[in-house]
Amino acid sequence: MTSGTTCEPAASEVTLVVVAKEPRPGRVKTRLTPPFTPEEASALARAALADTLDAVARTPARRRLLVLDGAPGPWLPAGFEVAPQCAGGLDERLAGAFARCDGPALLIGMDTPQVTPGLLTVDFAGCDAWFGPAEDGGFWALGLAEPDPALLRGVPMSTPHTGAAQRRRLAHLRVRDLPVLRDVDTAQDAVVVAEAAPGSRFAARLADLTAIRR
Repeated sequence: MTSGTTCEPAASEVTLVVVAKEPRPGRVKTRLTPPFTPEEASALARAALADTLDAVARTPARRRLLVLDGAPGPWLPAGFEVAPQCAGGLDERLAGAFARCDGPALLIGMDTPQVTPGLLTVDFAGCDAWFGPAEDGGFWALGLAEPDPALLRGVPMSTPHTGAAQRRRLAHLRVRDLPVLRDVDTAQDAVVVAEAAPGSRFAARLADLTAIRR
């Protein structure tokens, strides 16, 4: 089932949360190296983050929250609250992000620059959760009508079975599914995602880097 319905509570009552790392060489998109250098991988990460934040900025929301590992830069648009990520594994950091929300919330990462406001416009009428599976077996989005950090703590992250494990945590809830998207982890992922979002900053930066190598 796709998003974009207009039932109550309205999308404007939803907090949109982006969990991200500051795009610094050697700290982000390390699986892109090689073929890209750490600086090039960082540039692609910055473009992906900028595209993601732009989509969130154009989506109706009660709050827009960036939970960041690092410091904000010129890629951050106006209208976002910024909070530091908590310590611990990814499950703890995602749980900590939800702990900062006091109402319906949709959480995404920075690995899907092809997201659009249409995908992010969700409501929780008749459901308790939204789940966005990723092609690699993980998930790119998780929405909770009543954010409960315990639903994420202990879920094994960054495995081919992460999405299935997280989905099982929601078994007692009424869940709606978002479309499957592809994360940008490898160079081949970058090509496929750029083709899916040809007008994005990410696609433009990938094209520039590819042209340089020719």
